[in-house]
Amino acid sequence: MSIWDRLGDFIARVSLSASSGVGDVVEAVRTVYSGDPDLRRRVAFSVAMIALSAKMAKADGIVTQDEVRAFQEIFEVPPSETRNVARLYDLAKRDVAGFEIYAQRMSQLCGSGHANCKMLEDILDGLFHIAKADGLVHEREGQFLHRIAEIFQIDEAHYQAILARHVNLGAADPYVVLGVERGKPFEEVRKRYRKLISDNHPDRLIARGLPQEFIKIATTRVAAINAAYEMIERGLRHV
Repeated sequence: MSIWDRLGDFIARVSLSASSGVGDVVEAVRTVYSGDPDLRRRVAFSVAMIALSAKMAKADGIVTQDEVRAFQEIFEVPPSETRNVARLYDLAKRDVAGFEIYAQRMSQLCGSGHANCKMLEDILDGLFHIAKADGLVHEREGQFLHRIAEIFQIDEAHYQAILARHVNLGAADPYVVLGVERGKPFEEVRKRYRKLISDNHPDRLIARGLPQEFIKIATTRVAAINAAYEMIERGLRHV
């Protein structure tokens, strides 16, 4: 059974009345999948991505066709499950609870409890992928994403690395992309690069809760990491 079958089953168990909100969603994920922690993480990741995408759209006030396509690039939703995803998206969008409350609850649901949780960074990465789809990250989207990072306990250095991978890729500082201080020995740069590539191997991503269908999130991330490393390597050869 795919993650979308599981998610459809989950949504069917959640009351979608006008009074339903983030509390109902989070509690349902915890109780429905209490006996299967791995499946709970995968469903929680999916729910967090869909719900926070809806909140970002509400904060920005505009949903472009490019952003819809970017959402579909991350979420390969079978036609049979499109309605269920739309129901969850609409639930989050119409919920009177603000995006900060959603982010806090999703952090509790998906996070490790420690700063710079990789799964929460994955969620933020996915939100950036959607936000930049129309060619730029708008001011309100940028404010939204930075606040999400704060609530997720993603520190400024990690946030800037994620930002650099998505905004002005050609002009991005490669050291910021890798999260390495400029001037560090090349061995340290290479060590950091290898760790990032290892952390983003598909098996690692699945192990920490990303469903198989969402591994595309890492494709552009790895491409940016490779490009940054190659840029640093080329620069040091000419020193």
